[in-house]
This record gives sequence, C-alpha cells and structure tokens, in this order.
Amino acid sequence: MNVFQAQGAGASEAVLFRRKLPRHQVLTFFAAQPPCTVAMEACGSAHYWAREIGQLGHAVRLIPGA
Repeated sequence: MNVFQAQGAGASEAVLFRRKLPRHQVLTFFAAQPPCTVAMEACGSAHYWAREIGQLGHAVRLIPGA
C-alpha cells in the first residue's frame, strides 16, 4: 500500500477533510490531528499502522475489509 485515503467526519457526520496521503506523510498527518477515533480497514499492515497511530493518542478500530 503506497497511498492512504483519510476522511474525517464530525459529530454531525459532516465531512471535515478528505486527504490522499503517501505512506511517508501518514504519521505526520495524524500527529497534527486532535485525538479521535480512527477506523481502518484490516489488511496485511493494519496492525502496524494501528499501533503507530494509537501511540499518537488516537483510538484505533480495525474493521473488516469490504
């Protein structure tokens, strides 16, 4: 996986952002976000990314792949 799609929504379900992130910008991007719940589609590297993003203060949930 070389590109990550990130989409953020507020409590009213309004879209706050939609970003296409190259691998090297993922942690920098999430470090700049306030603590939130991050849902990730489970894949081969999902547990790695969940640990890394979780260390930044976010609650990470893995969901089954579509």
